[in-house]
Amino acid sequence: MISKDIIRIASNTHNVGLNNEYSHKISLKNKLCGDKITLELVVLKNKIISMKYETESCVYCEASASLLSKKINKFNIETIKSDFRNLKNFFKKKELKIPKRFEEYKKLLNSDNLNRYNCIFLPFDAVIKALKL
Repeated sequence: MISKDIIRIASNTHNVGLNNEYSHKISLKNKLCGDKITLELVVLKNKIISMKYETESCVYCEASASLLSKKINKFNIETIKSDFRNLKNFFKKKELKIPKRFEEYKKLLNSDNLNRYNCIFLPFDAVIKALKL
């Protein structure tokens, strides 16, 4: 059963919709379930300024993309890959403390959603591929 919190997060569509103003763009598909995401990133001086996205996906991927699009401008391109790897490790191992900057992801990253790992991390994988990291 999908929690009301996840539905509420996914329903925040503030950054949904591509506007063809980007420095990096990518479309990525989850081969396991068929989820698809297209991202447009604006990067200036090694800082991500904004992220717009569109998905054809489940509510878990939509919620993850919504949260990431709100937080993306807090990340430095030089550390983004390791930051994302740390978050993935937290989710897999469960004994690590979630990094403070990912606090809002607690509702998505719990043992009930472990089988949705690829759905939740599709937006993260798309950012890494778009930035060619």
